[in-house]
Amino acid sequence: MDFTPSEEQAAAQGLAARIFGDLSTHERLTAAGTGTDAELWKELCAAGLPAAVEDVGLLGLVLILEEQGRTTAQVPLAATCVYGLLAVAAHGAPEQRECLLPGLRDGTAVATGAFPARGGVHIAEDGALYGTVPWVPWLRDATHVLVADAERGLWIVRTGEPDVTAVPVETTAPWSAGRLVLDGVRGERLGNGQPGAYADVLATARTAFAGLQAGVCAGSLTRAVHHTVTREQFGRPLSTNQGVLLRAADAHMDTEAIRVTAYEAAWRHDERRACEAQALTAAWWASEAGKRVVHAGQHLHGGTGADLDHPVHRHFLWGRQLDAYLGCGGEVLEELGLLLARGSQEGAS
Repeated sequence: MDFTPSEEQAAAQGLAARIFGDLSTHERLTAAGTGTDAELWKELCAAGLPAAVEDVGLLGLVLILEEQGRTTAQVPLAATCVYGLLAVAAHGAPEQRECLLPGLRDGTAVATGAFPARGGVHIAEDGALYGTVPWVPWLRDATHVLVADAERGLWIVRTGEPDVTAVPVETTAPWSAGRLVLDGVRGERLGNGQPGAYADVLATARTAFAGLQAGVCAGSLTRAVHHTVTREQFGRPLSTNQGVLLRAADAHMDTEAIRVTAYEAAWRHDERRACEAQALTAAWWASEAGKRVVHAGQHLHGGTGADLDHPVHRHFLWGRQLDAYLGCGGEVLEELGLLLARGSQEGAS
């Protein structure tokens, strides 16, 4: 097992770090409000970062998303890559790849996913899709939505169709989310409906968003370290207090646990090895450890951390959103337990 980035992966991460560091500033994020930074998205697409994901793989995407998480940049990068580029490239029919991938690569098309399947979307006898998904990230920006029906079939739905309604919804993190209402729309089945496509896309999404959470936590911890080193109390820096040191050390270890489990799941996915259990493990760490880290980051800022306009509060909001997205810790742990038990039973038989 080797998580050392390839030359292409390291270059993509470095480019992402530079673009996010230069453009995703506190002032720009404040100006964007709850919407997307359209200019930043154009810059990322012009630099070829979304298109590069097909070459650098899921591990490369995790490295890029870490850099987005450090700055909480408001762009639909994770959703477009996971539910668009990687899903269509892996499971789409040849004509779907030819039609959809060029727009997803250059940013003229934006994808998102109505995941996980919770029974909200059903197929009528005539093949039309009906149902409501309470919230979908980046739906307000999306041109295409990958919808998982109650039977875990995958459908490509264009948001411009008359039978598709996207109602803006405000969530903890400013992800341009919306409520998706399908009223008899004719979706296009992804590929040939091959078994395992839903599980693969969900595992990919959990891994990618765990990488995003690793970046969010790293950014929160960096801000907390800077604050405690530069702020003095009773004539000495806050960082010299043992309680502060221990809290920051625990947050660092939690962040590393999120990162390394996301790397393992991504590496196994790229090597075409079984990775569902590893993706669930990464998702559990992203949920349980992620919320500990962003709480610690805010707490270590003292009264400053209670300021809703302070940059660290944005990390807190993102961390709590990622804590529950695609399944909170308890749900993910139950799913992992069932998966391991099923594997043990199959091995015994």
